[in-house]
Amino acid sequence: CSNYMCKTGWATLFAVALSVNSLSKRDMFDYGEQAGDQLLEQGTDRSQELILNQSMFFFDGAYDTVYINTNGFLAVEEPKVESEYLGKMPASFGMIAVFLGDLDNSDGVGKVYYRQDSRPSMLLRTTDHISQAFPQDDEIKPTHALIITWENVAAHGVPGRGDGLDRKRNTFQLVVASMASASYAILFYPREGLQYLSTPVAGQSEPVHAGFSQGLVQAWFSWSRSQGPYYRIATDDEASVRQLSEETNSGRRGVWVYEIGTSPIFSSITPGQVTNLSLEAGGQMEPVPEFPPRNTGEQQEIEFPPYEHEEEEETPEPELLPTPSYPEAIEPSYPEAIEPSYPEPVQPRYLEPVQPQPPRYEPQTPQMVVVDEDDDLDVDVFAYNSEACASDRQKCSSFADCKDYTNGYCCHCRPGFYGNGKDCVAEGKPQRMNGKVNGRVFVGNSPSPLEFSNNDLHSYVVANDGRAYVAISTIPAGLGPSLQPLSSLGGVIGWAFALEQPGYENGFSIIGGVFSRQAEVTFLPGNERLTIKQEFKGIDEHDHLVVSTELEGRLPEVPRGSTVQIDPYKEIYQYGSNLITSSSNRDYTVSLPDGSVQTKTYQWRQTITYQSCPNDEEVRAVQPTQQLSVDQIFVMYDLGNQLIRYAMSNKIGSIHSGPPEQNPCFTGRHGCDTNAACRPEEGIQFTCECSTGFTGDGRQCYDIDECREMPEICGSHAICNNQPGTFRCECVDGFQFASDGKTCVEVDRPIDHCQRGTNNCDIPERARCSYTGASTYVCSCLSGFVGDGYTCQDIDECEQGRCHRDAVCYNSQGSFTCQCHPGFHGDGFQCTPGSPEHEKTQCERDRESIQVSSNTGSFSFFRPRPAVRQYVPTCDQHGAYEPTQCHLSIGQCWCVDGNGQEIPNTRTGPGQRPLCIDQGVISPPIGPTTRPDVSPVAPGTHLLFAQSGKIEHIPLDGYSMNKGEAKALLHLPDRVAIAVAYDCVEKMVYWTDITGPSISKASLEGGDTISLVTTDLESPEGLAIDHLARLMFWTDSMKDRIEVAKLDGSQRRVLFDNDLVNPRPIVADPSYGRLYWADWNRDGPKIEMSNMDGTDRTVLVKDDLGLPNGLTYDPESQQLCWADAGTRKIQCMDPNGRNRRTIVEGIQYPFAIVSHGRNLYYTDWRREAVVAVDRTTDRETDEFLPQKRSRVYGIATTPTQCPQAYNYCSNNGGCSHLCLPRHGGFTCRCPDMVDGSCVERNL
Repeated sequence: CSNYMCKTGWATLFAVALSVNSLSKRDMFDYGEQAGDQLLEQGTDRSQELILNQSMFFFDGAYDTVYINTNGFLAVEEPKVESEYLGKMPASFGMIAVFLGDLDNSDGVGKVYYRQDSRPSMLLRTTDHISQAFPQDDEIKPTHALIITWENVAAHGVPGRGDGLDRKRNTFQLVVASMASASYAILFYPREGLQYLSTPVAGQSEPVHAGFSQGLVQAWFSWSRSQGPYYRIATDDEASVRQLSEETNSGRRGVWVYEIGTSPIFSSITPGQVTNLSLEAGGQMEPVPEFPPRNTGEQQEIEFPPYEHEEEEETPEPELLPTPSYPEAIEPSYPEAIEPSYPEPVQPRYLEPVQPQPPRYEPQTPQMVVVDEDDDLDVDVFAYNSEACASDRQKCSSFADCKDYTNGYCCHCRPGFYGNGKDCVAEGKPQRMNGKVNGRVFVGNSPSPLEFSNNDLHSYVVANDGRAYVAISTIPAGLGPSLQPLSSLGGVIGWAFALEQPGYENGFSIIGGVFSRQAEVTFLPGNERLTIKQEFKGIDEHDHLVVSTELEGRLPEVPRGSTVQIDPYKEIYQYGSNLITSSSNRDYTVSLPDGSVQTKTYQWRQTITYQSCPNDEEVRAVQPTQQLSVDQIFVMYDLGNQLIRYAMSNKIGSIHSGPPEQNPCFTGRHGCDTNAACRPEEGIQFTCECSTGFTGDGRQCYDIDECREMPEICGSHAICNNQPGTFRCECVDGFQFASDGKTCVEVDRPIDHCQRGTNNCDIPERARCSYTGASTYVCSCLSGFVGDGYTCQDIDECEQGRCHRDAVCYNSQGSFTCQCHPGFHGDGFQCTPGSPEHEKTQCERDRESIQVSSNTGSFSFFRPRPAVRQYVPTCDQHGAYEPTQCHLSIGQCWCVDGNGQEIPNTRTGPGQRPLCIDQGVISPPIGPTTRPDVSPVAPGTHLLFAQSGKIEHIPLDGYSMNKGEAKALLHLPDRVAIAVAYDCVEKMVYWTDITGPSISKASLEGGDTISLVTTDLESPEGLAIDHLARLMFWTDSMKDRIEVAKLDGSQRRVLFDNDLVNPRPIVADPSYGRLYWADWNRDGPKIEMSNMDGTDRTVLVKDDLGLPNGLTYDPESQQLCWADAGTRKIQCMDPNGRNRRTIVEGIQYPFAIVSHGRNLYYTDWRREAVVAVDRTTDRETDEFLPQKRSRVYGIATTPTQCPQAYNYCSNNGGCSHLCLPRHGGFTCRCPDMVDGSCVERNL
C-alpha cells in the first residue's frame, strides 16, 4: 500500500479501542502520491536534498535547502553518516528530530513522503493548529508549508519472520509552516502509529530522540565552532517518548507545535502554550480532520466521493466502511466576520431520541422497486387537498406524523428529522442526490450545439458541516472545460443542506425535496446566456434526493487544459409564499495552458417554486431574507473519465455583517461523526449526537441493525433489509403492500406450468418445458428426439450408420449404443481385431510393484502383500489414485494429485483424515455421451451448488429451499466442478473444474458451455465475479496464487503469488473494490483482504482458525462470514475485523458458503447436503439432500437483480487493458502477456 489512507478505515477502529480522544492517523495532514507527494529512496539512512520555494527560519538562520532523512529527521545541512549522530545527540549539524532513531524502509512496506504546499486550504489548517497552540498570537498567516510523513517505518536491525508482516512499525508527521518572519513546526504522533519507542544502536536499545538541534555554531570572539542549543521534547527514557502520543502543548492530544525560528531577532525555541486536554474532555474544539483521508494515486490532486449509479443504496459510514474521500483543497471554511447581531438562539430542532418506523414501499412483483436508468423516475408528486389523515397518512414521510386541521391535513417531521413532512431526513445524516442531465449547449462561437441526454448527476453532502460534492458523468471534452464555472449546476444541494447559523434554516428544512428551480446565467463581457431548469422529485426508495436537469443556451469557451478557480461568493435568498428568489455575481479565474490568466464574471438569478401545506394553522416563521455563503470552491474536469466535478462549503445565515459565530456547531469545525448532529451549548460548548438509526458517542457512530434487534418489525410475509441509518421492509415474492403501505397481502402471481407439471408438452423423457415468464412456456424435444415439443419421436441413429462397420448398433429411446462384434475390441465407434487387454494405470503399476517387491524370493499361495511399515497406494475403480492416501502403519494420511504426488501441507496425524479434492480425470464411459447440457431455470432467486459431474439448482421461496423443484442445471460428464459463481448482469453461471483444469461459463437461459481459461492452471478452487468491472478472480491451490482476468478469460494477470499455501475461497466486494480470501494452510490458516488491484493486502483473521474452506461477503449487512471445517464453526465479522461472533458451531465438514438476506447456506461434505442457517436466530433451519448422494462443493445464489452499487471500473475507467478497482479509485494494469500498447497508471 502506498499510503495509510488505504488502511485507515480499519486502523481507526483499533485506535478507538485505545482511546476515543487519541490522535489518529486520519487526523494528520493528507499525504501520499495523490496528494502530490514525492517518495524518499528506500533504505536505511537515506537523505534527499530539497530546495525550498520559501526560506525556512531555524533558530537564528534562514535556510533555502533542507535534507529529509529516513531516520526520522529534517536537517538544514547535509547530514553526516548515522554513526556520528545516533546515540550521540546533539548532532554536529542542525536538525529537527521528529522521531530520531535507526529506522528502515527498505522492505517496501515503509515509506517516507514529502512535498511543499501553498494551497489556501492547507495554509488555513496550519493556521488553525498554530493559533490554537498560541492563542495570544493573532498574526499567524503562513504562506508556505513543508509536509514530511514517515509511514510504517520499521526499526533497523530488529529481526522478523522474513516477510515483514510481523515487524512493528511507526507512522508520524512533520509540518513546517513558514511566513515572512517566522517558521513553526507541527509534529503529529498518532497513538496507533507508535508501536516501538527504541531502536538498536551499537548493539544496545536506545530510546528515540525528539527535539531541535542547532548543531555546531561559530563561537563569539573565536574561530572555533561549539555545540549550539539542543531543545529536547522527549528525554532518554521510553516513558517520555510514549507521552508524545498521549500529551500535547497545543490542546490536541499527540500534536506538538513550536516556533522554531524568527527574523530578524531570535531568542529561543518556543513551545505551544496549551498543555491541558480539557478541551477534549469538555466536548469543545478537538483535533479532527477537516476531511476524511483519501487514497493515493498519481497526478490527480483532488479526490471526491466515489461516483455512483442511481441504484446505490448506501451512504458509506466513516471508519466502519471504506469511506468516500474528500479533498484537502475544499475544507469547510473558517468563520468570517459577519453577523453583528442574532435573533435569540434557537434550540436544536429535537433532542430526544426516537424509535424509527420502517419505510414502506409498494413494489410490484418481484418485490423490490427497480429504478430504470433510461426512464424518468415517476415520483408521486403530491398535492395537499381536503382529505384527512385517516385516508392519506401514507402520503407523509415514514419519519413524519400526520395532523388534521380545519381544511385538511399536513405532515410534520418527527423529532430527530427535518424537512416539510412529505420528505424527512435524519438530522446530521449525510445526504445524496441523484438524477439525469440533458442539454443542448453552444460553446464559444461554435454554430453547432453539443447535445447530450441521460447523463448521470450524483451529489453528496456532509450535512453537519455543509460540505457538498457534485459529479456529472459522460461530459464530452468539447464541453467539459467550459462547464467548470457553473459550480451551482449541482450545488443546489449545498443550499438545501447548508450549515445553519442560529435562527436560520436551509432549503430542505423549509420546502423539503419537491420543488422546481430555474436559473438564468449571463456571462460577462460576452453576454452569453444559459438557462438551467431543474425538477426535484423528492426522496426515492434509496433515500436519495432525485433531480432532472436541462441546460439550454451558450457558454463562453474555456480551452482544454485550463483550470478554473471560483472566488467565494454570497447569495441573497428572498422567501415568499411558495416562491424563493436569489441572485448573485460570481467571479472566476481561468488559468490557460500557456500560463496566462483571465478573470471573468457571470450574473446568476434563479427562482424556486414549491408547494407548502396550505392547511397548516401553525405556520412557523421563516426569515424572509437569508444569505448563502459559499467558499472553498473547487472545480475540475476529469478528461480521462469524462466527469465534471464540483465541491464547496455552504452556510446559511443573516445578510448582515458582524462578529463570526464561534460555536463549532455553526463553523463546522466540531469533529462529530459524519452521521451525527452537532448540538450547540453555551459559549463554544457542544455535544455530538448520533443521527437516528445510528449509535455511539457522537464522535464515532455505528449503524443500528434494526432487522437484527427487532426481527418482527416488518410483520408477516415481509423481509427486513438493514440500511445505513434505517431499514426497509419488502414483501416476499407473491405478496405486495396493501393500501396502508404496511401490510403484505398475497397477490395473484404468474403460474409456472413447467414446475407445476400442468403443461401439455410431451413427457419429460422426450421433451423439455421452458418457462418464459408470466404464465407462458415453450416445449422443445430433447436431444435424440424430433418433433414440435408437444409430440416427440425417437430418432433411430442406427439408420444413420453411426457405429463402426465391425460393430452392431442398438437403438434406444433418445440414444443408441455401439458394441464391437466378437473377435474385435473397442468402443463401438472404433473396433480393432483381437481381444482387449486392460492397460494398467500408473496407480495400479505402483501398487503392483510394491506388492511384488515385498515378496521377492519367497513362494506364497496367497496374493502378494507388502512388508510391514511399507506404504501401498490405493486406487479407485478406474485405476486412478484415490485423492486421500494413508500409511496405516504410521497413522498418517495426505492428499495427492492426479499423478499420486503428495500435495504439500496436507499430511495429518493419527486419527485424522484431510479434506482432499479428487484431482484425477474419470475415464469416459463406453458408448456415446450427450454433450454438456444446460437446462434453463425459472425466474427468481436460486441456489446453485456443484457435485461431481453436474451443477444443480434449488429455487428459493423467500428463504426456504423449494426442495421439490430442485434439479440439475448443468450436466458435466467426467468433470469435477469445485467453485461456482454467478454474473447477475448477463445471467451466466461460472465454475472451476479441476479435472481439466479449466474455468467455464454457461447461460442460465440455456445453451452450450463456454471454456474461458484452459491453460496454466492446476487446481482452481475459488472463483469470484465483479459484475461492475466485468472481472473474475480465482485461486489456484497448487500454483499457490491468485489471478484476475476479464470475464471472457482474456488479459490474465497474477495478483499474488507469495505467502500463499492452500488458497481456496475468494469473494469480491465490487462496491469498494475489495477482495477477501482464505488460506487453509494447516501451519497458519488465515483470512486476508486486499484491493482488487493487489494493493493494501492485509491479514484480517489468523487466530482460532482451523480449515477455513468457505467464505462469503454480504454487502447488505456488511458482514464477512466463513465456514471452518477445523473449528467446526460458522463465524461472521465486520470486513474490518471487528465484532467477530459465532453463528453456529458443532457443524461437521463445511466446504463452501454463501449469504442471501438473513440466511447463510453452506455445503457439507460429511452430510452431503446443503444446509440453511438463519443469522438472526443463530441456528440451522433446513437442509437439502441431493438425490445423488456424493460430495457437494461450491455454492452460489442467482439474485433477480444486481446489487445496487458502482465502482470506478464500470466502463473500464479509460484504461487500455485491465481496470482494477480499489477503495476510492482504480488502477490501470497490464496483463502478464501484453503487447507494447498497454499503459499502467493509478487514478
